[in-house]
Amino acid sequence: MAGTNPNYPLRPDYVDVSEPMKENIAKLGALITDRIPIKLKFHKVTKDDPEYWAVRILCYDDDSIAKFVIDNFKKIREPKTFEDLKKSSGLPDDKLNEILDKISYTGLVEYNWENEKHEKQWVLPMFVPGSGEFSNMNLKLIDEHPELGMFFEHMTRLPLEKVTPMVPAGGAGIGMHVIPVQKEVDMCNESISIEKISYWLDKYEGKYAASPCSCRRSRMTYEEGCADDFNDWCIAVGDMADYVVETHKGGRYISKEEALEIFKKGEENGFVHQITNIDGENKIFAICNCNVNVCYALRTSQLFNTPNMSASAYRAHVEKEKCVACGRCVEVCPAGALSLGQKLCKKDGTEVKYPKHLLPSDKPWSEKDWDWDYRDNNRIETHESGTAPCKTACPAHIAVQGYLKLASQGKYTEALALIKKNNPLPAVCGHICNRRCEDACTRGTIDQAIAIDEVKKFIAMKDMDEATRYIPKKVIPKVKGEFEEKVAIIGAGPAGLSCAYYLAEKGYRPTIFEKNAKPGGMLRYGIPSYKLEKEVIDAEIEIMKIMGVEIKCGVEVGKDVTIESLRKEGYKAFYIAIGCQGGRKVGVPGEDGKGVVTAVDYLRQINGEEKYDIEGDVVVIGGGNVAIDCSRDSVRVGAPKVTQVSLETRDIMPASVEEIEEAEHDGVNFFGGWGLKEIHLDEAGKVSAITFKKCVRVKDDDGRFNPQYDENDTMTIDCKHIVLAVGQSIVWGELLAGTKVELGRGNGAVVDPKTYQTAEPDIFVGGDVYTGPKFAIDAIAAGKEAATSIHRFVQPHASLTIGRNQNYYVELNKDDILVESYDNSSRQIPGRKGEYDKKSFRDNKLTFTEEQVKKETARCLSCGATIVDVNQCVGCGLCTTRCEFDAIHLRRDVPEASTMRRSEDKLKYILPNGLKQAIKVKLHPKKKEDWE
Repeated sequence: MAGTNPNYPLRPDYVDVSEPMKENIAKLGALITDRIPIKLKFHKVTKDDPEYWAVRILCYDDDSIAKFVIDNFKKIREPKTFEDLKKSSGLPDDKLNEILDKISYTGLVEYNWENEKHEKQWVLPMFVPGSGEFSNMNLKLIDEHPELGMFFEHMTRLPLEKVTPMVPAGGAGIGMHVIPVQKEVDMCNESISIEKISYWLDKYEGKYAASPCSCRRSRMTYEEGCADDFNDWCIAVGDMADYVVETHKGGRYISKEEALEIFKKGEENGFVHQITNIDGENKIFAICNCNVNVCYALRTSQLFNTPNMSASAYRAHVEKEKCVACGRCVEVCPAGALSLGQKLCKKDGTEVKYPKHLLPSDKPWSEKDWDWDYRDNNRIETHESGTAPCKTACPAHIAVQGYLKLASQGKYTEALALIKKNNPLPAVCGHICNRRCEDACTRGTIDQAIAIDEVKKFIAMKDMDEATRYIPKKVIPKVKGEFEEKVAIIGAGPAGLSCAYYLAEKGYRPTIFEKNAKPGGMLRYGIPSYKLEKEVIDAEIEIMKIMGVEIKCGVEVGKDVTIESLRKEGYKAFYIAIGCQGGRKVGVPGEDGKGVVTAVDYLRQINGEEKYDIEGDVVVIGGGNVAIDCSRDSVRVGAPKVTQVSLETRDIMPASVEEIEEAEHDGVNFFGGWGLKEIHLDEAGKVSAITFKKCVRVKDDDGRFNPQYDENDTMTIDCKHIVLAVGQSIVWGELLAGTKVELGRGNGAVVDPKTYQTAEPDIFVGGDVYTGPKFAIDAIAAGKEAATSIHRFVQPHASLTIGRNQNYYVELNKDDILVESYDNSSRQIPGRKGEYDKKSFRDNKLTFTEEQVKKETARCLSCGATIVDVNQCVGCGLCTTRCEFDAIHLRRDVPEASTMRRSEDKLKYILPNGLKQAIKVKLHPKKKEDWE
């Protein structure tokens, strides 16, 4: 693709240049361009150059219009009044007005009133900033001529390929320049007026127009859009506001308050504020809100790996002691300057050193130093040396260290908000999560891991009370309103609910279709209430409904409605998250007898009704947590005796130790190391007994499941019920009828592992139906990724892959850390609600008390911290808007970066700086390994 391939052609293949070349159009292109080979006449403009085929469009393919511009403007950025042009052209007023209107419409010329008489004057602008932007803002023009998108892309890159490494701080009159978030700059006593958005708004008081973002529009023409609504993000100021409104550039006048609201919304979405930087200290004509996935101004510094070119005077700095490695700042950083590292010292007492980005002032610069994949490489969250194990181990990468810290301060709502950035079902997970964060916890290397899940449960139970529940603010990458595209989610389990939540947060109103009577999927019908009360599920789903999620229960897609019928109703995308709702059998004699049931069916009935018609003893086959649930449910529905038999012996059973102990406390008998041989039936075809054979080995030498048996060593157990908890299967029904979705291993859908898109472009599949049976937190993480993909899919011409967070997390080396002091309190244990009743379906566990939360959170070693590479930082300040801990701020490290130059003067500063750098590099070259 154009944005990731250095060898794409100058002229799109769909652009027809078969007609004879028109010399004046070529001359005009050469006049305007900044491309060095053309300016120095080493290269003559050809039909393949954007200076020709794009200028042809701007001139209406009329050589006489090109000649008019050449003859009457003569050079770029030199204003001409109507009288000037009338005198030089000799044209009558009406004809001259007609030409000026036409070329103002295409963006070939702009106009303003910047003279002593305040007389309207026209200017032949550069390509960038200039006709590149103006032509792409004109929606009708770019729809008719999509090649203008590639024209804009070329002209933001080609003129700068050789120059960029020599550009000094501040940009020297090239393109645009980052202006930080004002709230942060206001805190700096050294700040100056031009570094504040308010200064520029005051300067152009009353003259603002919200207009389309030309970069967003341009990228869409070659399928690299970012899925933002492109309207209104660019704020034209002064005379430019009139120009973009009057010449059909999509501009609309706005008030100062509206402008400030747009800037605020931009910050919420992680967009970088930038100002035009070609007119010196006292003039700008636009303030933009830029998404690094599409912005060409940011691309200039990121592609060429020279962030100094775009950066403001400020750089981010972290107070390590305050930082909790929540990762919010890292996720929003447009330049990849922030990454998650560690706070703890190494075992020898030294701190981990993090190599910094090399700059053109450190080494000779060449194309090998460019980064065509910067949009992906800037989204790598963790430094290779690793960070806090809890965040790393969690499939959803929840900011564990962060919410523990907030909880320790009594900021429970803020803690809940932080959790929901990555997990919309924290109360559910607080009850049933398999706690990989705790397994990885560094504190576990000292005594016992932090009771992370219990703290999360305490925080999340705030959602149970309408007065204290947290409903997140929607963060919509659109200035006005919400997105109207309809999205269907099939399945109301954790993956589907998560996808719906994050789509709603982004401004959609998705519809979930659920075939069961109530939403929740296996959360409701597979997990016993004594582990997860249904009220907990209902409370968290209620929040999603408030956010705009519609749930239609009792509707089976493929039977009651079809995907095709939903398409006809206007649904633009589908997320299939039906889970593994079928059971598996083993293939032994007697397994079709009366009294034999799969775990999925058994749990669905018991957990839905809290009863089962029990006629005698129950044998459960399996060694996982699902089998444990079946055993404990059997006790509760009145089984006289419950026996659980597994291939694995007790020491290697996949069920958690805690689950096994609780089942034993309920009276369940365990037999490990036995495999099912035969089920015995009576004359009526009902179960009477079951025989097992000794399992001598579960896996082969390569670790693959390949059980081996001693057929002569058997065991028979009398029983009336047998529950097969040996796996789950996918039941598609007619859901996929008429689609191109392909099925693969385990009957799961074949999807792109990053985007979850199937062979049917509008159908996405995730959760257990893709991965096979996993845990709720895995499905939740998948749902969030699916929401990102679907948002990008339903917005036209967006890339599903470019610039996504990479979810790259590495655990710090727990064998090479020094823990000198820590709170030596023991791990807190939740209380119980009265006397334990093994026959009850009610949850007997209490949540932590507030005092217990204080004690438990104090045990956290606070392993992780954000690391800033100031050589990559562009000083936008977005990181500071995300920090809940006052741990990251901007400092005015490079004051000279706020010096703005006129474009005409750029070589006066670029060439001397290039010479200075060359001398420095020759005398003192640096290598990555010693640049720390």
